[in-house]
Amino acid sequence: MFTFGALSFVAPVALLAMALLPVIWWFLRVIPPAPKRVRFPAIRLIMGLTNPEESSAKTPLWLTLLRLALVAFIIVGAAHPVLNAGNQLPAGGPLVLVIDDGWAAAKNWAARRDAAGNLIDRAERDARPVFVVTTAPGNGRARALQSLMSADDARQIIRALNPKPWPVDREAAISVINEIGANKGAADANVQWLSNGLDEGSAAEFAAALRKLGPLTILAEPPGGLPSILLPPSSERDGLILHARRAPGSVQASLGLRLRDEQGGVLASKKLSFKPGATEGTLKLPLPAEIRNRVTRIEIEGGNHAGGMILVDERWRRRPVGIATDATRRVDQPLLDDIYYLDRALDPFTEVRLGSITELLRRELALLVLADPERLSGTERRLVENWMTGGGIVLRFAGPRLSDGIHRLLPVRLRQGDRELGGALSWSKPASLAPFPPNSPFAGLVVPGDVKIRRQVLAQPSVDLPDKTWARLSDGTPIVTAEKRGQGWLVFVHTTASPNWSDLPLSGLFVGMLQNLVQMSRGVSSGADNRLLAPIQTVDGFGALSAAGTGARAIRANQFATELPGPEHPPGFYGDKISRRAFNLAPKLAEMEPMASISGAQMGTYQTTRERDLRGGLLAAALLLALADIIASFALRGFFGARRAVAGALILAALTLAGGPAHAQSKAPPISAFAGALKVRIAYVPSGDRRIDDVSRAGLIGLA
Repeated sequence: MFTFGALSFVAPVALLAMALLPVIWWFLRVIPPAPKRVRFPAIRLIMGLTNPEESSAKTPLWLTLLRLALVAFIIVGAAHPVLNAGNQLPAGGPLVLVIDDGWAAAKNWAARRDAAGNLIDRAERDARPVFVVTTAPGNGRARALQSLMSADDARQIIRALNPKPWPVDREAAISVINEIGANKGAADANVQWLSNGLDEGSAAEFAAALRKLGPLTILAEPPGGLPSILLPPSSERDGLILHARRAPGSVQASLGLRLRDEQGGVLASKKLSFKPGATEGTLKLPLPAEIRNRVTRIEIEGGNHAGGMILVDERWRRRPVGIATDATRRVDQPLLDDIYYLDRALDPFTEVRLGSITELLRRELALLVLADPERLSGTERRLVENWMTGGGIVLRFAGPRLSDGIHRLLPVRLRQGDRELGGALSWSKPASLAPFPPNSPFAGLVVPGDVKIRRQVLAQPSVDLPDKTWARLSDGTPIVTAEKRGQGWLVFVHTTASPNWSDLPLSGLFVGMLQNLVQMSRGVSSGADNRLLAPIQTVDGFGALSAAGTGARAIRANQFATELPGPEHPPGFYGDKISRRAFNLAPKLAEMEPMASISGAQMGTYQTTRERDLRGGLLAAALLLALADIIASFALRGFFGARRAVAGALILAALTLAGGPAHAQSKAPPISAFAGALKVRIAYVPSGDRRIDDVSRAGLIGLA
C-alpha cells in the first residue's frame, strides 16, 4: 500500500498508467470528431448557397479535457484509493476481532464500530477470513463460538451489534478464545481487542489468552475518556443527595444531571462538580415533596449508557407517616417523650404528621404509628382496623400503659405485666438483639453489639408465634412481632420508642428498621417478600428505558440486593403498576480502574475517522463522464437538437445526483432491515439530544 497524506492506494502500480495521459492528449488533438453528414438539398439551392454550420477540424478542448478526466478516473479507481486508511494488518492468518460490548462501551460506541469496520476492510483487502468474539453475555443465550467467516459476513454482524446494559464477562470469553485457538484455520492469527478501557480485574489474564493466538493489538479509551456513573441517591428531609463516580485520572470536572418524571419530562437540571483528584462527587438537591415524588429516573446529560442513569422507586420518596398523639404528651421534657425519638428517626426520609387517629386517617398515610397510646375508643379502633384491612401498616410500641392491661389491637397475646432485664432486683443482664430471620423485613440490617434491651413485654407462647416473629433477643424472646390483617400489617415492638426501656431508639438500627417498614407500605414491595416481580420496563445499553423484552425474567423481591444485572435480569423496573422496584446497574459495578499497559501487546486508541473507499465513487464518476462523452459526440455530429441536448443534460444531472446515494447504499444494511418501512408509520429523526427526542416521541404518541 502506498500512502500519500490521508490518501492511500491499495494497488499503486495502476498509477503508472497516468504516464499515458500525454499520449492520449496527443491522439485526441490529432484525430478530429467524425464529420457531420449534410444531405444535398437540391431544391433549396436558391434559398442559400452556403451552409452556416461547419464541422470542427479538430477535437474541441473541452471534449479533450473530459476524455482525459475519464481516463484519469479509471486509472485512479483501478489503484483502489482509500481515505484515512490505517496501518496494514501484519502478515499472517485470519483476523480475530474481540469486542468489549458491555455498558462501558456505549459512551463512544460509534468510534468502536468504525474501528471494527476499518479492521474488517483491511482484512477484506488482504483476503483474510474473520472471527468475531464479544465479551458481554448474550441476550438470553450462551455465547457461541463464531465460525470463520468472510469479511462481508463479519461486517453485517458489526452493524447489528449494540452494547449491553451489563458488565462484560472476560473469564467466560476465554473459553471461546481457547476454542478459536484449537481451530486449524486460526493459525498465526492477528488479534485486535477493542476494549472498554477498564481493567475489571481480568485484563491481564484475558490479554495473555489472546496472545496465544498471535500478535495482539489493544485499542482502549484513555483514562480521561472513561465514562462516569451515577450511584443511588440518599434521602434527606428536604430533598435528595445525588452521588456520582468517575474513573481515576478522568478529566471530567463536572456532570450535568437531569431528573425526569414518568413521561420523560425534565423536573430539574443541576450540575455536579468533582473536587480535584476525587473520584466521587455529591450534590445536595432540595426538592419539594410534590416534585420529589414524581421523579422516576436521574441521568447524566449526554451519558448515553446504562451506568449513567438511576431509576427511582418509592424507596426514595417522602411517604406520609402519621404519629398518633394525645393530651398527655410530655412536651416540656422531650427527651422522655416517645414521639420525639420517632419524629427524629422518621423525618429524614418521610413526611411526618402529628395528630389524633381520626385526623390522621382523614388523609392518605403510608404508616400509622401508635407509641404506647391511651385506650382506643371503639370508633378509633374501627377506623384503624378498616384502614389496616385496606392495606395500611400500623406500627405499635409497648410502654407503661400497655403493660398495665391487655389490648385487642395486637398481633399476639401478651402475658400479664412486663419483663425487666437487669436492675437491683433482677439476676439477669440486659439482652442484645439476635440476627434477624430471613422472613423478616429487617433481614440484611446489621445488629450493633451495643444495643441492649432492659425491659420488654412478653408474648404468650403459641403455635404460630415463630411465624409472627420478625426480631428476637439473643435468648430467643420475641422483640418485634407482626400479623397480616387483610391487605395490611399490624406490627408490634415489645419495648418503648424512647430510651426508657432500651438503647434501640438511640441507634442507627432504629432508623433502618423504620425505613424498611415504610418501604413495606402502599406502593412499595417488602424486602422480605419472596414473590416474583416481573419486568415492566428495561434499560438498553444506551440508557434508554423501554418496554421489557421477551428475554427478561422475573426477580424475587428478596434477591434484589444480591442479583447481578445480566441477559435474564437487565436493569429496569420490576413488579406491577401498583408496586414496582428499581433494579439499577451502577450499585453492582466494581471500582472503575483504567486498564494499564500490558506487556507483549501493542496499545492504541480508537480512530476518530472512518476509512472511506473511494474506488466505487471514482468508477461511478468515470461511467458518468463516459455517458457525457457519448452525448457530446452525438451533439457535435448533429444528431441532437437543442431540446434533445437539454434533455440529455437533465438526465446526466439526475444520474450525477443519484451517484452519491447509490454509492452510500453499497454500505447500507440489508433490505430485510427495512421491512418495517413497508407499513405506514409515524416517525421522527433522532437529533442526539435526548430532551428534544423525548418531546418528539411524546408528541407522536399523542397522535397515534
